[in-house]
Amino acid sequence: MFINKSKNGLNNVCGPIIERRRKEMGKSQRQLADMLQLAGLDVDKNAIQRIEAGKRFVTDVEITYLAKVLGLSYEELLNA
Repeated sequence: MFINKSKNGLNNVCGPIIERRRKEMGKSQRQLADMLQLAGLDVDKNAIQRIEAGKRFVTDVEITYLAKVLGLSYEELLNA
């Protein structure tokens, strides 16, 4: 059976990158969720927490918003 997980067993490859960039920006998970909501993505602090921990899959739509808000390219977000 095929399992959709990254090499390290997480549900996404961008979580650690998002967490690192968020901390570089001096933002909390709540603040990042607020920034994403202002940009038009309905997401809360719990979703950010689960994404960063690799416990949640991230959609292509979410990648688009995350890249914009974090000032990263898609490649930077997906370069595990």
